[in-house]
Amino acid sequence: MNKKLITTAFLLLCFFVSFAAIENLNGKWTGLLKTDQGDEYPLLYNFKIEGNQLTGTAKTPKGDMPINDGKITGDTFTFNVIVNNMEIDHSGKFYGDSVGVDISMGDAKSHATLKRINP
Repeated sequence: MNKKLITTAFLLLCFFVSFAAIENLNGKWTGLLKTDQGDEYPLLYNFKIEGNQLTGTAKTPKGDMPINDGKITGDTFTFNVIVNNMEIDHSGKFYGDSVGVDISMGDAKSHATLKRINP
């Protein structure tokens, strides 16, 4: 009985530590997307965490666009942004001081590293 209680407490602690860590994803993050063709695009996201939902905005050439279908699982997340009727899928991982994000638009795939913008 004690072993089961200790194991359950440990698993709950791990869950809450992971949840607390992903809460630090809140705020503004910036990076530079480099394509295989050599083009560079500045990235700016304003992430907001609400439970296991990721919301916020992404800066695009058309202005700030909402983050759609944002989901968080542990320290990973997914969302999409729609620009010019085109869905741009994002998947990423939170590392504490940086965020790795994979961006897919059709067959084109790119990776970028984001850093927090200090308030």
